[in-house]
Amino acid sequence: MSTGERAKAKTEQVLGKTVRKVAHAAHKETLAAKGAALEARGMMRGAKEGAKRSVKG
Repeated sequence: MSTGERAKAKTEQVLGKTVRKVAHAAHKETLAAKGAALEARGMMRGAKEGAKRSVKG
């Protein structure tokens, strides 16, 4: 389960960064903010998984 969650976190990070960069290039600030939020959610999910992994040993 944890491997799937880590993969989902990385996917959200990459997708968010891509959306953010494309939106900035197209001058779509609302979409850029949504991409940044998606990227941040992926980073938080990754941090959560990292914490769970370090607690397990």
